[in-house]
Amino acid sequence: MEVKYKTNIKCAACVAKVTPALNETVGESKWQVDLTDPSRVLTVAVDEDKTGRIAEALQEVGYKAERL
Repeated sequence: MEVKYKTNIKCAACVAKVTPALNETVGESKWQVDLTDPSRVLTVAVDEDKTGRIAEALQEVGYKAERL
């Protein structure tokens, strides 16, 4: 399933900071952030049971995510 989140991830350095947390939570190559979108949309391919953990993982490294 594909899930989208509005985030406050603003630049490549921010992506680098969240990479370990997202890779651990959902897996490498299963997510991407659109830095050109004003909402900085994070798209994740994930099982339904892990969707709640995504926002928590981002919050732990200082970022916010709101499911769209």
